[in-house]
Amino acid sequence: MADKAQQTEEQVQEVTQEVAKPEVSLKESNPEKFLAEFDWENYEEGIDPIDDGKLAEFEKLVAQNFVDTLDNEVVVGTVAHMTDRDAIIDINAKSEGVISLNEFRYNPDLKVGDKVDVLIDVREDATGQLVLSHRKARTIKAWERVNVAHDEGTVVTGFVKCRTKGGMIVDVFGIEAFLPGSQIDVKPIRDYDLYVGKTMEFKVVKINQEFKNVVVSHKALIEADIEEQKREIIGQLEKGQVLEGVVKNITSYGVFVDLGGVDGLVHITDLSWSRINHPNEIVELDQKLNVVILDFDEDKTRIQLGLKQLKAHPWDALGEELKVGDRVKGKVVVIADYGAFIEVAEGVEGLIHVSEMSWSTHLRSAQDFVNVGDEVEAEILTLDREERKMSLGIKQLTPDPWTDITSKYPVGSKHSGIVRNFTNFGVFVEMEEGIDGLIYISDLSWTKKVKHPSEFTNIGDNLEVIVLELDVEGRKLSLGHKQTTENPWDKYEDEFAVGSKHNASIDEVVEKGAVIHFNDDITAFVPKRHMVKEDGSSLKKGEEAEFQIIEFNKDFKKVVASHMTIHREEEANIVKQAARKAAKQAEEAKPTLGDANAKLQELKDKMDGKK
Repeated sequence: MADKAQQTEEQVQEVTQEVAKPEVSLKESNPEKFLAEFDWENYEEGIDPIDDGKLAEFEKLVAQNFVDTLDNEVVVGTVAHMTDRDAIIDINAKSEGVISLNEFRYNPDLKVGDKVDVLIDVREDATGQLVLSHRKARTIKAWERVNVAHDEGTVVTGFVKCRTKGGMIVDVFGIEAFLPGSQIDVKPIRDYDLYVGKTMEFKVVKINQEFKNVVVSHKALIEADIEEQKREIIGQLEKGQVLEGVVKNITSYGVFVDLGGVDGLVHITDLSWSRINHPNEIVELDQKLNVVILDFDEDKTRIQLGLKQLKAHPWDALGEELKVGDRVKGKVVVIADYGAFIEVAEGVEGLIHVSEMSWSTHLRSAQDFVNVGDEVEAEILTLDREERKMSLGIKQLTPDPWTDITSKYPVGSKHSGIVRNFTNFGVFVEMEEGIDGLIYISDLSWTKKVKHPSEFTNIGDNLEVIVLELDVEGRKLSLGHKQTTENPWDKYEDEFAVGSKHNASIDEVVEKGAVIHFNDDITAFVPKRHMVKEDGSSLKKGEEAEFQIIEFNKDFKKVVASHMTIHREEEANIVKQAARKAAKQAEEAKPTLGDANAKLQELKDKMDGKK
């Protein structure tokens, strides 16, 4: 080892001496050129000129034979000798380096002459020995390889060492990388232990240089292969093509079918011509079935499949003898507020609108008549084979109740009906199924002023009614409730005639007067100026007094009363009585003709001196 170093130093000295010789031949042969090319700076510094070619040869020789021990780069060394504990490595330095055999545990077959990567750990220890590290060199090289694999997207091989939380630990180039559980395969993995101890291929998907963390994925390789297979398969697909596939997954909205490397979706609406609630009513997992290609997206590699399209449309198989007016039976498959859909044959549905479920003009919800799953009979009202639409009716199976309406409900006849609905202007009363009548709000009561029908009756109540009007063509029935009883205003017209007097208490005081109730039917209004009492004050709420009727209108149910007229009338009577008494007294004090003659005679006698 010492002989080799000495030999190398001698070669360098020979080259150094040779390149250091001064160039005198040019000075002697061509002085002008020598002066032009002379390096005056080197001359002033005391450095003799050296031939560039010789200098380059010297630098090349140094670079080939010596390693810069001050550089932290990884260099390749050769195993020159091995002991029980160490390996002596030649790196073309002034001395050979030492590496513990513990750093070569992964390579038990290490032998003299093998090339290994090393890093200069210590240039010179206490004994003057060059200390090298193979482990550090491997780590540096491994990180270089991992970064290159990440940047270039190349595939690396790794050894699955063990499980960890959320995934696996993988040895890649001697670096421990993390393999997330979601990146093991394209399908969910339940047992991670199956992969421990296996050597697999991965892609480096993420590197954290700060924390020296590496994340790898095996799923990315599988997906890349699948995408490639998809592109190849889709390139051969055509719309309308029938393929065999296997049911891979079932969801609430459809079925995913494996077509041999690429998946397609059969939407729930393309599984059957009939309505279904869930795809598992038609198919099951791992079932083989034929499907037809409906559409596909070459960019997104999505394939739309159909199952029901392999069968003829049920409308095409519908019998030609079926026509409007025929009766059909079917099952209720869907209910909406506006009606119910009836499946009369597999894949053939008809709509029964809620207005065709009952002869009643008072519309209700379809749920009031049928339920999903009910078997019903209906009559075909319309049939459009081109548009594949059919409308049905249930009420047509029973006679129209308006057919003999004039005989059942003549004008003036009395009946009982059920309150079904309110409007602001009246009450709808159902006389029987299919026949509704309207009671206007003014025909509810003779005496009460009803602002809204809910103040008078409730939904579901039975009411006695009288038929007031009947419009057969317009299918309208006008009813009255108050007409079932005698008009109380006819008898009140005499009892509460103008000028009649009645006792009552003030029930309510309003801005313009007060309201009083003589009985349940008669409510009167007292104007404010007619509330004045005899002492000049006004009546208060709850105060009882006597009132005189000053206005009674039977047609408008209007009654006006006055308290003031009571005491004003009394005052007038007192004045009249006083006047009559005064007149009487005056009459009695008036002298008679005889009395006047006697007085005149007496006066005459006095004048004559007789008395």
